[in-house]
Amino acid sequence: MSDVLKIGKISNELIAERVKNRLLSERIETPMTQSFNPSVEEEITPILENMLKKLGLDLTNDSLSETPRRLSKMYVRELFWGLDYSNFPKITTMKNDLTYDRPVEVDNISFCSLCEHHFATIDGKVNVKYIPADKVIGLSKINRIVAFFARRPQIQERFTKQVHAALCEVLETDDVYVEMTAEHYCVKARGIMDSTSITTTSYGTGEYQ
Repeated sequence: MSDVLKIGKISNELIAERVKNRLLSERIETPMTQSFNPSVEEEITPILENMLKKLGLDLTNDSLSETPRRLSKMYVRELFWGLDYSNFPKITTMKNDLTYDRPVEVDNISFCSLCEHHFATIDGKVNVKYIPADKVIGLSKINRIVAFFARRPQIQERFTKQVHAALCEVLETDDVYVEMTAEHYCVKARGIMDSTSITTTSYGTGEYQ
């Protein structure tokens, strides 16, 4: 058990900061003008209420009266919590005592995100490969890293590279490959309304260059 590195609250803050700094240095951080503050939920509600009224919706109707509050809660607590690095997943890595030097692959990690152009759904799956150096990672932590970056406005190319950079930083190796396939509802439900196209992106470094 002594070989297991469990990163607690303080250490996890440090690794989250390292991940954020790496994204900034690689120019793949989500564009922000200030740090995410969950308390804005109360400020957003009247803005959404005004927008719905401008669309002509009757907010005195029982079905619609709570919609502005529900929307602000949904955006802050459910869809965009990945903008807050205090929510970066607690990471567990283990010393690679077996000196395992072959690929570890986790496939079909599902995610749901929103495109930053129309706030329409992006629904897809991620495949991850890495070759361990000194550390291996708890498998569920890979899924949690994907989920963290999914919960923010995204474009698929940046999303792919964010997951890659975070895994490189956590695992302390560049031998990482990320492949993502997704349906974009900004294509499926509006515009061209193509219901069958799928977008694939990938990024790898080190042995996966």
